[in-house]
Amino acid sequence: MVDIEATGGLITGGMIAGAVEKPTGHAGEAHSGTCSDCGEPVTANFCANCGQPTHVHRTLLHLGEELLHGVMHFDARIWRTLPLLLLNPGKLTREWIHGRRTRYVSPLAIFLFTVFLMFFLLSFAGGGIVQQEPLEQRIASAREAVAEAEAELAEARSESTVDDPGAEGVIAGAEAAVEGAKTSLRSLEEARTAGPRADGLTPGSWQAGVADAVHDRRVQIGIGDEKLKEKILHKLANPDFALYKIQQTLYKFAFLLVPLSIPFVWLLFAWKRGFTWYDHGVFVLYSLTFMSILFMGQLASGMGPGWMGAITSAAVFWIIPIHMFAQLKGTYGLSIFSALWRTVALLIFCFFVLVFFILGIIVLGLTS
Repeated sequence: MVDIEATGGLITGGMIAGAVEKPTGHAGEAHSGTCSDCGEPVTANFCANCGQPTHVHRTLLHLGEELLHGVMHFDARIWRTLPLLLLNPGKLTREWIHGRRTRYVSPLAIFLFTVFLMFFLLSFAGGGIVQQEPLEQRIASAREAVAEAEAELAEARSESTVDDPGAEGVIAGAEAAVEGAKTSLRSLEEARTAGPRADGLTPGSWQAGVADAVHDRRVQIGIGDEKLKEKILHKLANPDFALYKIQQTLYKFAFLLVPLSIPFVWLLFAWKRGFTWYDHGVFVLYSLTFMSILFMGQLASGMGPGWMGAITSAAVFWIIPIHMFAQLKGTYGLSIFSALWRTVALLIFCFFVLVFFILGIIVLGLTS
């Protein structure tokens, strides 16, 4: 049986290797009239036969330079690519599509490098995608939730009349909401005084909540046979490990966002001539790269004060459609109206692609 997770890692590694570009620039003065690699006569800084630099550096500084080159041809081209990607994505995409490429980093290379950097930073930060407030703050929030639920129940009772056939249902729903809020509050208050757990999880943490829900059989799996369900539940019983597996699967299969997205971009221009699948692929790669950079910025702001994360989240809500609009308009030479309705359609498409992709990643991560 093929290991799907290993296949994803292999494909990702192959794409990264295929996206690596050969270093260019000045290697230094020629130190010999013969190429040290293929033995052909040379008269310039590079061998005309194999491309080997005629001056072979042997310094630690150059080793670092080669590392950056090997990852993403990290020279002046990155400083031409990033500003355009952030501020004028339509021009960048159009330039690459029309063959003016020597001054920019390729869309595949910068996409894969950004994805690698994003997950490296997540791993370095402990993978803290799921964060929660301190226990005391959550208890205070739970008390507010109970008070709000009780107020809604009182309002429902005061507004109900004997002639209203739906009054009983509204009151029953409000009573259930009150009971659920009180149950959550009791659980948090018990966690505050509880001693260490046998499984080592912090009482009152989201990990403890998930583990307890699995052990109490409150988690129901609606896919697969009994063996597959037990495998998923076994992973969920150790929430940190389950989250780690999902993150690893997300990294290995992040490239699938590209083939999943291209057909939806094609749909926006299916009746217009002059645009190819390659054009849409370049558009998607640069767009996903920007989204990855934006996600890293939002993640970094979330590590600061709460107000900073709130401001960043509000800004992201507007930045995404504005950037998408600018890239569509500039890449395809659209009018404002044409770019606007395509932006709305593309945002809807992106939502469905993202939901489908995340659900697939969660299933793969918990079953691999």
